[in-house]
Amino acid sequence: MGALSGVKVLDLSRLLPGPYCSLIMADYGAEVIKIEEPGQGDYIRWRKPAIEEIGARHLTVNRNKKSIELNLKTEEGKEIFKKMAESADVILESFRPGVMDRLGIGYDEISKINEGIVYCSLTGYGQTGPYRRLPGHDINYIGYSGILGLIGEKDGKPVVPGVQIADLGGGALMALSGIMMALFHKEKTGKGQYVDVSMLDGAVTWLYAALSDYFASGSTPERGKTRLDGHFAFYNVYETKDQKYLSVGASEKKFWKEICELVGKPEWIELHEGPEDVQEQLKKDMSELFKQRNQQEWLDLLQTKDTCVGPVYNIDEIFSDSQIIERELFTEMNHPVAGMIKQIGFPIKFSHTPGKIHSHAPLLGEHTEGILSALNYSRANIDDFRSKGVIGTHTPVGN
Repeated sequence: MGALSGVKVLDLSRLLPGPYCSLIMADYGAEVIKIEEPGQGDYIRWRKPAIEEIGARHLTVNRNKKSIELNLKTEEGKEIFKKMAESADVILESFRPGVMDRLGIGYDEISKINEGIVYCSLTGYGQTGPYRRLPGHDINYIGYSGILGLIGEKDGKPVVPGVQIADLGGGALMALSGIMMALFHKEKTGKGQYVDVSMLDGAVTWLYAALSDYFASGSTPERGKTRLDGHFAFYNVYETKDQKYLSVGASEKKFWKEICELVGKPEWIELHEGPEDVQEQLKKDMSELFKQRNQQEWLDLLQTKDTCVGPVYNIDEIFSDSQIIERELFTEMNHPVAGMIKQIGFPIKFSHTPGKIHSHAPLLGEHTEGILSALNYSRANIDDFRSKGVIGTHTPVGN
């Protein structure tokens, strides 16, 4: 039994932010049903790279879920959705504001048939404001938020991060938090509510450190000139002799002191938070020093004490790291089409309700007939829906 066993989620979201949110719910026991457009489904299914023509991202982010193909532009499709919503706990959608209302299945309509529904809309800019109907992606949200403007070196242009900050941290995890709080409120009161999550809003709240300093000083943080973006020598990345890198995060002087003593540079200790010209020279000196040994040699030396020094891994290196192995952050599972595939593990460890992989990422519409049968639709009904394009035109493996 997972922590969310008994919770039913209808997930209309696509690509990464919404599906990542529902993945966490599914991994910890919720029944998550993907509502997908017949024939097309979630676009992430077809994105390359692929395994046996199934998008690799779909295989990981949509495990533990069910799939029903349902045309929500048809009256029959809407009625089926409403029947499903009667017994659902959560609806998650990521269309632009107004789409669900125009379809006649927005929060106001669904709450009439299920007052306990937790209805979460996850969008780029939220349901209100002048940007609410604008399209966008992670780079746009972190651009508006000020995050992108802080990433990069002094006097250089902003650097695009290699992971989606607003999509996942500002969007998916905020949606998950909002849904969990709304479910807790429902547990106490019996009433659901509407949850409006904006990826831009969530991204802005990642600025607590920078904005708190700005509120106090009135000085606008500049790229490459703050405590945690490479301005100081004690918080930076350095290349080693074998063209690998070390991450140095000795913000506290006690860690910095250990580094200086281990590398034989006690004269650097008092330079910890020296002025800009001192930092520039210190970074040059440290760069020259770290290029004298290979990455592992430095780790063998510097990790004998508390220094806050670690490696900068490439993706292929993380699989052999002892900490990541111990925490079981990677596993494998069998898929009926793709075969044996790798999966990312569970980030939250519970003593009694651990995460679990119990089913593969669904084939498009794999559970359509089973779900409709559970709603008391007959074989004749299902065939009729299929002929009208209300559901998919094929019977996928698994039914």
